[in-house]
Amino acid sequence: MSGIVDFGDLTHTALICDLAIALVSLMWRRPDPFEAAEAAISGYRSVVPIEDAEADLLGDLVSARLLALVLIANWRVTRYPANADYITANVGLAWNLLERFDAVGSSRVARRLGAACLDGSPPPLAGRYPQTEELLERRRRVLGPALSPLSYEHPLHLVRGAGSWMFDSSGNRYLDAYNNVPVAGHSHPRVTQAIADQSRTLNTNTRYLHQSVIELAERIVATMPDGLDTVLFVNSGSEANDVAWRLATAYTGAPGAIVTENAYHGVTTATFALSPEEWREGELPAHVERVPAPDGFRGVYREESPDWAGRYAAHFDEAVVRMQRGGNNPAAFFVDSLFTSDGIFAPPPLYLQHGVEHVRQAGGLIVADEVQSGFGRTGVHMWSFQTAGIIPDLVTLGKPMGNGHPIAAVVIRAEIAERFASSWDIFSTFGGNPVAARAGLAVLDVLDDEALQERAGEVGSYLQEKLMALMRHHASIGDVRGMGLMIGVELVEHGQERRPHGRLTRAVMNSMKDKGVLVGSTGPHDNVLKIRPPLVVRSAEADLIVKRLHESLVDLAGAES
Repeated sequence: MSGIVDFGDLTHTALICDLAIALVSLMWRRPDPFEAAEAAISGYRSVVPIEDAEADLLGDLVSARLLALVLIANWRVTRYPANADYITANVGLAWNLLERFDAVGSSRVARRLGAACLDGSPPPLAGRYPQTEELLERRRRVLGPALSPLSYEHPLHLVRGAGSWMFDSSGNRYLDAYNNVPVAGHSHPRVTQAIADQSRTLNTNTRYLHQSVIELAERIVATMPDGLDTVLFVNSGSEANDVAWRLATAYTGAPGAIVTENAYHGVTTATFALSPEEWREGELPAHVERVPAPDGFRGVYREESPDWAGRYAAHFDEAVVRMQRGGNNPAAFFVDSLFTSDGIFAPPPLYLQHGVEHVRQAGGLIVADEVQSGFGRTGVHMWSFQTAGIIPDLVTLGKPMGNGHPIAAVVIRAEIAERFASSWDIFSTFGGNPVAARAGLAVLDVLDDEALQERAGEVGSYLQEKLMALMRHHASIGDVRGMGLMIGVELVEHGQERRPHGRLTRAVMNSMKDKGVLVGSTGPHDNVLKIRPPLVVRSAEADLIVKRLHESLVDLAGAES
């Protein structure tokens, strides 16, 4: 015999319990138990992956282990009083740690230990950052009124992100169901590593040859329909749409534009004119005509009406006629094929196909603005225009292209680029620089390797089904719509009139934020909850979105009654 194995203390249970038990023994002897725990979790996670569900339970498991130790010790000491010193040796340590947990708050303990599990790095701690009120006042002084608007009634002081989650300066975490920029998840290690590696090597501009820039252009072209074969890199979606407008007017020689009624295409002078969402009441640039988005819920034509999509499509004919009566022709029709700023609508194919046909008959080009809705968000195709079965002449890309790193692009037919280049050139100092290109390549790699487009389809369908089920319990939810992980929840006043309820929408946004879930709002009446999380979001997190929406609607209904 060479040894004895004692199985007396072994149990078959969840693996995360091993970590919880180890943390108890580590934390109760340390001056800062949380700092010690975070270091241990970081090391553990470098070897053993921790699932989100395990991270959510860790704080409670540590507390349960402490309580179990105290209870078992007190039971055992009544049976074996002679061994009291041995049995109760750690009871005082356990009580001390439990009292510290109580002072901090059990939910805070759970959030802090759970946050450390997400990527192995310690979460931000209170005291490391300026106080939120102080920072808000400093912001008001130096950024001025133009940049003063902040999301939510009580602004968030965010300091870190990981996956679908963001963290504030006090260590509270929030499920990000709003930002469509981090398509691969906040701080994805492959993207951040690619940026860091290239920054340490070289960052210059596109006047020099660089493999990454060319490779990114090739990868983008490979996702496009035949004919869209030339890429121009810039830094933002606004720049991409501005360049697209220059290209369209130069190619056609026409000055007119057609956009949807509440569209948004950018902040430059040219793109502001194409963004009715930003106009003052009564403002209408002379060269722009608007067409209604295909709102089948509360628009002029509704889904229950015969040929409702065709009736919407007829407005393109009218827009072209109005423009031509004024002596102009359209240079381009700009369209976000999921109509994000109009209230989020899955595109009826007839609507866009008819629009494209009539704009082209009048000599105009089609610009597919994929800045908000592209990169697999529909869950069906890489680009939202593909869901409507149209082939544009120009495609603009932005926001999620670098997962937060500034990079954008215009994809065009070579003949459009060649005609423009015969008279002008386009150069952006930072557009398509090697660091940005490496970020873009890393995003495409993550989308492919982690099958994020497929996940957007699966989780998006699951989330829409859950939201539709919730609609049966809340009369204030008028409609749930969208595609993939671009979802709109329209809130209305009670009754059959389908009146938009913007005040409730703002209240729900703030309530959900206070409950740890971030959503936005959109639509001409700002009464549509805009749900567009990173594509790494999971079904369990989708459940949390629905749960917090339900709780918020219940709370607000009670407050109004």
